[in-house]
Amino acid sequence: MKIGIPKEIKDNENRVGMTPAGVAELVKHGHTVYVQHTAGEGSGFTDEMYSNVGAEILPAIEDVYAVSDMIIKVKEPIAPEYPLVREGQLVFTYFHFACSRELTEAMLRSGGVCLAYETVQPADGSLPLLTPMSEIAGRMATINGAYYLQKTKGGMGKLICGVPGVRPAKVVVLGGGIVGQASARVAAGMGADVVITDISLPKLHDLSVTMPANVNTVYSSHANICAEIRDADIVVGAVLVPGDKAPHLITRDMLSRMQPGSVLVDVAIDQGGCFETSRPTTHSNPVYEVDGIVHYAVANIPGAVPNTSTIALTNATLRYAVALADKGWRKACADNPALAKGLNVVGGKVVYKAVADVFGLPYEPLLL
Repeated sequence: MKIGIPKEIKDNENRVGMTPAGVAELVKHGHTVYVQHTAGEGSGFTDEMYSNVGAEILPAIEDVYAVSDMIIKVKEPIAPEYPLVREGQLVFTYFHFACSRELTEAMLRSGGVCLAYETVQPADGSLPLLTPMSEIAGRMATINGAYYLQKTKGGMGKLICGVPGVRPAKVVVLGGGIVGQASARVAAGMGADVVITDISLPKLHDLSVTMPANVNTVYSSHANICAEIRDADIVVGAVLVPGDKAPHLITRDMLSRMQPGSVLVDVAIDQGGCFETSRPTTHSNPVYEVDGIVHYAVANIPGAVPNTSTIALTNATLRYAVALADKGWRKACADNPALAKGLNVVGGKVVYKAVADVFGLPYEPLLL
């Protein structure tokens, strides 16, 4: 198979779809891999590193799309890439369709095969291709929240860990999944007073056993969230409904109950955000203020640490990429139901129910 790895063009997105080690594995399996010139530089991987393992370097993104049967990316295609996706071409990347009708309609028009990392799901309910980026985003959510809590960055001017005689900051984490756990552990390690919420009682039980002593668990109800955010300094939105839009757990009205200069970090922004006042931001312009509350809603948080992120992502995606290349997408998905759940849009049809429901589009289950 001919596999293309284009350079990411989203704002400050320095990750790349595959490391040279991953490319070497694909070449070992007899596939031809095309890498766009300088695609890996932001992650610390040079063109020479790719060519040394057998990749062919192409000058432009258009060249990569034109010759490839499968595109391996990190982020969803953006407007300049829409016309490059062609009928029958497999695009293997994060899509997060539920938060963008424009993207969904563009991919429907393309006739391409869109296999989304974030909905690949084994029978145990885990999300193996979302997990590595969730772990990074959760860790960075706390780090960034602490940074923007500084007065010089728009926050109230509180040190997350406090000092002797001064209480530490309170961090409220909404959601006890991979992102939430990573965020809570880093906050706890920094010395904060941490609360983590979830709607699953078994999950809360597990968290109460496994989390550090300065992390308290609270059932996620509207009343409890309202109570916890009153004196919160940082709130991390870590809610995920696979393939669907995130629920708004904090509304505009609720902001008035919060302390001026507190910070909201919305890691769920890829899925529409879990705060009503959230809108996607970028690494070059990451924050804004609503009613005195600082909002951080960067849609590609792990892009700030691209070397770590690209290696972690390739570790997770490589075996699936090899299967897709060796067998073709249809047989690979037929053989692996977890991979089949990654199919969202195929040949002009929405084949993932949650995406169809969000936009009121026809849902057509795919027969493999």
